[in-house]
Amino acid sequence: MKRTLALGGVAAGLLASAAIAAPAHADSVPSVNLANTNLAAQQVAQYWLGQAKANLVNATPYTAETTVSAKHVSTGGVSADDKAGVVGSSGDQKASTGTSKNVNLPKTTGKVFFTGADNKPHWCSATALQSQYKNIVATAGHCVYDTKSNAATLDNWVFVPGYYEGKTPWGIYVGKTAYTHYDYSVYEDGDRDYAFVAVYNGVIPTEGDTHGGLVSKFFKSKKDAYAYKAKLAADKTTGWSKLAVVPVFGKSGNGDHGTWNNGGGDHGKWNNGGNDHRTIIGYKVTGAKVSIGLKDVGTLGANVGGQGLAYNQKVGTAVFEFGYPSGSHPDGNYAFTGKTQKWAYGKTFKASAPSMKAEELVGIKSSFTGEGALGSSWLYRYSSAKRLGYLNGVTIAVSDTDGNGRIDTSVSPYFDGETLAVYKTAQANWSGKIV
Repeated sequence: MKRTLALGGVAAGLLASAAIAAPAHADSVPSVNLANTNLAAQQVAQYWLGQAKANLVNATPYTAETTVSAKHVSTGGVSADDKAGVVGSSGDQKASTGTSKNVNLPKTTGKVFFTGADNKPHWCSATALQSQYKNIVATAGHCVYDTKSNAATLDNWVFVPGYYEGKTPWGIYVGKTAYTHYDYSVYEDGDRDYAFVAVYNGVIPTEGDTHGGLVSKFFKSKKDAYAYKAKLAADKTTGWSKLAVVPVFGKSGNGDHGTWNNGGGDHGKWNNGGNDHRTIIGYKVTGAKVSIGLKDVGTLGANVGGQGLAYNQKVGTAVFEFGYPSGSHPDGNYAFTGKTQKWAYGKTFKASAPSMKAEELVGIKSSFTGEGALGSSWLYRYSSAKRLGYLNGVTIAVSDTDGNGRIDTSVSPYFDGETLAVYKTAQANWSGKIV
């Protein structure tokens, strides 16, 4: 349910959360740091580029709430809060309204990668927007803000335009600051489930990563082992990969803690000298040190361009949906793999999804399955020739509205003047380089 966004100011204390930063218009648009120092951003880049990009390759679609019970709304529902308008794209102020069957996919679309509440790598869809500093990415709010744990945002957040099976053709762009609507930040209001993220300049690796085997001193206490692991993970000057606390087995009381063999630089193995493996006698911390040279490749917008932004558009408007759908339909049919970018086309209609606290959404007919489609861009007046249009929504969930076991609808928040206010705050903030 929408609440009025007080653009001129809100009561003191509304933004009292320590996780919320204070950029321009902080009295109305919450923001939160993702990687607020160069060293922190470098470590995030190393996390994804290390070990032959294993974390990128092994990431799975984000399984936050994706398939919901959505329905058409015939009366009431969403409405514009002012006159319709657009913010121009990077190269097309007056986009074509053509709807050619031969659709050229936009360069701006890609995947955002992050570690979820389960500490595993995941991804959503996203798109690059035109902005003052050519550094803004738009996606679903729950592909940035962590709604499953007590953390403010999802960790290790990066955008990779044109990602395909480990390939990063225009580099990776580490998120610096995320901006969203107050109602989503505080209430997880599905009607405001969108986020605009300012990203650093892109980077590519200049050399292969190197690993150094690691094993800590022996810890009798699991608590002490996890404390040491947390200390290493918090070290912003060194990149660590696959840090883990693992039990050490042996005969209790014999004092033999075994020996560590790192096998010439790999993770090695623990040799407990033939002791009984059924008894845990302590814990150790293992992992790999990652060292990667990074090269700056410039701003996101300079490399792939940026879509414009449309707001307060009439319901019934035609839009293209671009993203990386994956996962199965409810009947078990796998229509999409998530490996390649796909598109759908339809006219918006009023919709609601009560389970997401969303009563004023818009929907389109689409077979995109939800695990991966989250964050897909809805582009109004998309020009296939120029691959540019105006962002007019982001997929936040999908639905089987007729109950036949097949996904038939994607839903998005309605982009209005309050969406424009969040975007304007985000796009006015500079990110810079990390190397």
